[in-house]
Amino acid sequence: MGSRSKFQDISRYVKKMMSFTFIKGLFLNPAKLSITAFIIIIAELVLNILIVERVPYTEIDWKAYMQECEGFLNGTLDYSQLRGDTGPLVYPAGFVYIYSMFYFLTNQGQNIKLAQYIFIGIYLLQLHFVFEIYKKTRKVPPYVLLITILTSYRIHSIHVLRLFNDPIAVLFLYIALNYFIESKWNLGSIFYSLGVSIKMNILLYAPALFFFYLVNLGLKDTFKQIFLCGLIQLILGLPFLLVAPISYLRGSFDIGRVFNHTWTVNYRFLDVKVFENTYFHITLLAIHILLLMIFLPMCIQYFKSYCRLRYVQKQVQPQIDAKNVENKRKAKMMKDKLKVQENEEKLTKDQEEFLNSFESMLQKTSNTNAKKKKVVDVTEKLHYSINFDIISQLFILPMFLTNFIGVVCARSLHYQFYSWYFHSLPYLLWSTNLSVIVRFLILALIEFCWNTYPSTNATSAMLHVCHLIILYNIYKKTSTELKVASKVE
Repeated sequence: MGSRSKFQDISRYVKKMMSFTFIKGLFLNPAKLSITAFIIIIAELVLNILIVERVPYTEIDWKAYMQECEGFLNGTLDYSQLRGDTGPLVYPAGFVYIYSMFYFLTNQGQNIKLAQYIFIGIYLLQLHFVFEIYKKTRKVPPYVLLITILTSYRIHSIHVLRLFNDPIAVLFLYIALNYFIESKWNLGSIFYSLGVSIKMNILLYAPALFFFYLVNLGLKDTFKQIFLCGLIQLILGLPFLLVAPISYLRGSFDIGRVFNHTWTVNYRFLDVKVFENTYFHITLLAIHILLLMIFLPMCIQYFKSYCRLRYVQKQVQPQIDAKNVENKRKAKMMKDKLKVQENEEKLTKDQEEFLNSFESMLQKTSNTNAKKKKVVDVTEKLHYSINFDIISQLFILPMFLTNFIGVVCARSLHYQFYSWYFHSLPYLLWSTNLSVIVRFLILALIEFCWNTYPSTNATSAMLHVCHLIILYNIYKKTSTELKVASKVE
């Protein structure tokens, strides 16, 4: 009888998995992202292997990275002396250590194929942490991520055909965000600082992160986390700081660096002289600060709500867990009682064979089956839960938004910089009131702009238009929500 019951349970589960409602949920329901995310990662593994095996590798910076690391490995600790074919080393110490490891693993950078497979692993790991964020926030339908991620030519190119350091920095950033969501502050700060040590663009998240610390931890613990971040930078940079501190700071954290107009994606329509003009850079910085001043008050309100709801979670969750343990105990007692009744009503072999042969006809009238179903129903009804993970929306939107503002105001965007915000674009667009068609249109236009090489006046202008549409609509929606919330309070 027990084996027959298990077979029925398996059969019901398979039917449920094959039902239209379940399959539809895999594409439309954010709560079902776990299964869809696994499918996407498997598809990405296959797709990236095909890209590596069939699409020619293009040399841009890998050789220069290896040359810079070779100088370090040969004993040079003065940053001004570490150079490659593309110029001097301009990344912090974490970059040097990571790519020095690649130097050894790839036979002094000669085994490009192995390096590409390493970057496949880095990309899949990054996707895992991206999906963890999307699973917790339950903001974006799975089909959006399926379409966006699998169809991006530029992102696959950046990761496995160019081997830039940007994806590694972004990987550490997404790990940090996951730790912050779990309130593991020290680990979050460590991985955030490690991301900064690979490339300075991770500092674009710093304004929002500072206020997130402040709202959740208070002033004293905020400075502890800032000290921890700084300590990581000090430890990593110490060998270079002891030899030539000014060279290291100028080389790795050069905020006044002038970019090459040849590679710009967002300012092709500007004359080179204007593009390199200091006043233009100062103007962009002023716009950046202005936008932060406009949006940060909203972000702080989100952080305060996040903090309050996390406090409620700490108070309520233990009570929910205790109640579920008690209900589980009661359900077990009911099942044990049912088993006793079954043993008392045990059938002879002939009777059991008779019931098995006509099981489909007797299911509806079977007293035992009805009792079992009742126990299952009671067990399900007695389980209490509140999805507190969705609170993460109040943290993730301000973080993604602050980074996005930095991208909007960037003095120049090179092709690899697309990885800075690509995986946050669906989240930002689904945080607006734009129609689904318009959202996908904007995603397609942004992808088109990044895929156009060399960039044109039209694609650069179009990229700015798309960015501004997203920014305006996020402001419009969040400001309306906060006004409504203030009236309720």
